[in-house]
Amino acid sequence: MSETQTSNHYDHEIDQFDGQAAFWWDLKGPFKTLHQINPTRLKYITDQVQLAGLKVLDVGCGGGIFSEALAATGADVTGLDLSKSSLQTAKLHLHESGHKVDYQLRSIEDFAAANPGSQDVVCCLEMLEHVPDPESVIDACLEALKPGGWLFLSTLNRTPKAMMLGIFAAEHVLRIVPKGTHHFDQFIKPSELVKAIQDKTLDILDLSGMRYNPITETSSIDSHDLDINYFVTAKKHAKKQDVT
Repeated sequence: MSETQTSNHYDHEIDQFDGQAAFWWDLKGPFKTLHQINPTRLKYITDQVQLAGLKVLDVGCGGGIFSEALAATGADVTGLDLSKSSLQTAKLHLHESGHKVDYQLRSIEDFAAANPGSQDVVCCLEMLEHVPDPESVIDACLEALKPGGWLFLSTLNRTPKAMMLGIFAAEHVLRIVPKGTHHFDQFIKPSELVKAIQDKTLDILDLSGMRYNPITETSSIDSHDLDINYFVTAKKHAKKQDVT
């Protein structure tokens, strides 16, 4: 496991996840909402690309909830995170699940520099709002992708609705998300994310929201409601064939 890191992180974010690392696989614990939305996140991706046999990178994998779901499809999965304690939990859980994931204590910037053009699919879900420079993460995800590879992003919209439901209600009233998980000023508007992508060697294929019902503990994709959580699907340009 490599421990090389870049500076594109907040120490308090790493501390937050380190302190809760033991609870990643507690279905009633602080990460229960991630477990509940996991099938929706996976279906959003597998509805667009069949993952079996592909090299898939999970950026900001935490305790491995989504990485293991990806591995269950038959994908060759690598998970990256900067929380050492979270990765220890993720690696331990592989002994219970039997899945295979290559977990690395490494930033996406460092991974991409060492492994350019190596991945068929890169997923960066609920991570961009936790770093100082989201565009640096996007650039590194693009660098890690093979030509024609798929990029899946998800994050939180910077709207009053997201502040009320994603922070106040979720963290302080319903307590379905640990306090201090989200910071409103770090949320990203869809227009900002699209602007960060559109001038790169990527084609944006889809922009959809995800609705979560805390009463039924279920989630669904909604292409019209981007007010809180939303996904972006993009595809890296294929290499131009040489003309002789």
